[in-house]
Amino acid sequence: MISQSTWNKEISLEEALEHFHDGMTLMVGGFGGVGNPPTLIQGLLEKQIKGITLISNDTAFPDIGVGRLITQRRVKKVIASHIGSNPNAGAQMTAGELEVEFCPQGILAERVRAGGVGLGGILSDIGIGTIAEEGKQQVIVDGKTFLIETPLTAQVAIVSAKKADRFGNLVFDTSARNFNPLVAMAGDITIVEAEEIVEIGELDPEEIVTPGVFVTYIVQSEGVNWRWAWEK
Repeated sequence: MISQSTWNKEISLEEALEHFHDGMTLMVGGFGGVGNPPTLIQGLLEKQIKGITLISNDTAFPDIGVGRLITQRRVKKVIASHIGSNPNAGAQMTAGELEVEFCPQGILAERVRAGGVGLGGILSDIGIGTIAEEGKQQVIVDGKTFLIETPLTAQVAIVSAKKADRFGNLVFDTSARNFNPLVAMAGDITIVEAEEIVEIGELDPEEIVTPGVFVTYIVQSEGVNWRWAWEK
């Protein structure tokens, strides 16, 4: 019989940061900064990780969430549905300093999901006949042409949860759920930043959105430090 201690995935922030390195592929849950894990992002900045390929719904705002990674020029490429809320991302793209791969939001979500569940890709007719089809394979199904949209995975995926038990079963806070459940499935290593960590069995099974089988490690959130948002 396996003891409960074997199922405890909680580690320190310092231990979590050992899995981050220059040139890594990083997937981050969240939408406009909501649901980005602030403590882990702060740790990335303090460790001065650079050359990141970032997969995220967006680039948030200049001084919020993943936007801070853009602002401090830690990202070399981003795969996102839009970057319009972060003028620093637009400026870096225009200057040729940041490679940007745009993907419609629904397709982006499906590509992440496909990566998480092990699919070889998804079929979509969005973008046929436009520049969006360049470099993509096409297939014909029942006489209709589709583009093959490839799955997305990352070396490390980081997500934010309202609650986690020590096995990694997760509950999300209202709209902060957004991309987090999908991202949690798609990392070789998935690290959860949780506002509250409880014992196994304390979560209502009906509340659990992401099962712990997808989670590698859990760290305790230190909350959002808004001081940096006003430094400029």
